[in-house]
Amino acid sequence: MSYKIKLEIFEGPLDLLLYLVKKDHLNIYDIPISAITEQYLKYLELMRLLNLNIAGEFLVMAATLMQIKSKMLLPAEEEAKEQEQEDPRAELVKRLLEYEKFKEIAQDLRRREQNQQQVFKRPVPAEKEIQPEKEVYFEASLFDLISAFSQALKEAPKELFYEVIKDEFTVAEKIHKLLHMLLEEESIDLYDLFAKAKNKMEIIVTFLAILELIRLGEIVARQKGLFHKIEITRNKENIVPYDRRNKTENN
Repeated sequence: MSYKIKLEIFEGPLDLLLYLVKKDHLNIYDIPISAITEQYLKYLELMRLLNLNIAGEFLVMAATLMQIKSKMLLPAEEEAKEQEQEDPRAELVKRLLEYEKFKEIAQDLRRREQNQQQVFKRPVPAEKEIQPEKEVYFEASLFDLISAFSQALKEAPKELFYEVIKDEFTVAEKIHKLLHMLLEEESIDLYDLFAKAKNKMEIIVTFLAILELIRLGEIVARQKGLFHKIEITRNKENIVPYDRRNKTENN
């Protein structure tokens, strides 16, 4: 696959680890390092499959996880010698907790700033009918999208994986088709979009088209809550940014 998405990945390796911890309801103080490492590496592999630009810090974290995993798998006699030493996961847990706290502070500051902006907005005339509040949607993160993409690949019929595929689909064609669909429909369920794909290659091309349209600001991927289904819609609605999602849901 020669197509390369120049997508700015604002989330880093700690964001991915926090996402995986929350996705599987793991205890952050007792992370199953073997399982989390396997999942982390799978996400990196999917990012490589999609030709996404992977920052070096993602690879550094992968090496860190592998090192921690190797220490956790020490033979019993060596493990006994290490008992008095610090848990190999301790430094990683500390970084995750500090980063999570930092994100919460940043979210709170942004929320206050937006609330302050509302104060200075022009008041609504008394005679104007008050419109009912719109449903609140949250911006889906890159990792939400990759998770849905991964699930679609798993559910694709196995025989299609070995099918000889001609150049039936291009990213440009999929972009045109998606924009045309969004002229007729307000939103498209991402799962349904993947389910209509004829084969694995079409799933990949569809996903690349979605990422490119997000990069161009033409569409947004939204959810009603963390790990809820993802919808694709034209970029015309006020979607709560990803970094405010958890804060808003908790209020």
